[in-house]
Amino acid sequence: MIPFARMLLAFAVGACAAAPALARDDDPAARLAKITEGRVAGKPQRCIVLSTTYSSQIIDKTTIVFRVGNTYYVNQPKSGAKSLDDNDLPVIRTFGSQLCELDSVDLIDRFAGGLRGFVILGPFVPYKPAPKTQ
Repeated sequence: MIPFARMLLAFAVGACAAAPALARDDDPAARLAKITEGRVAGKPQRCIVLSTTYSSQIIDKTTIVFRVGNTYYVNQPKSGAKSLDDNDLPVIRTFGSQLCELDSVDLIDRFAGGLRGFVILGPFVPYKPAPKTQ
């Protein structure tokens, strides 16, 4: 595997095929509840592997959700969450193959292209599908 000296990734926000389509004016808590419905929260993790991340979705002023396989990693930033807008594209710069707690994510306006702010990530809480009962 080629080591990553510096990686610049932009995730297309709102294109998360596995997440339900949500109206922009929904309450952020309700939007997160819809995404995590039928899932069980796991132990928070410090990092996720970027090469296995399929997509991301911003929930206004609260959260970024990263999809890795069939698991959603919910990240409520430690700083800058009030800047989150679902019309932004998160731009991630890393110095390795992982995205970790305390990494920063720039927020670029999807339409105007300008930098709108940034967030400092918190821990990643995995939400996996609930086990099927027989």
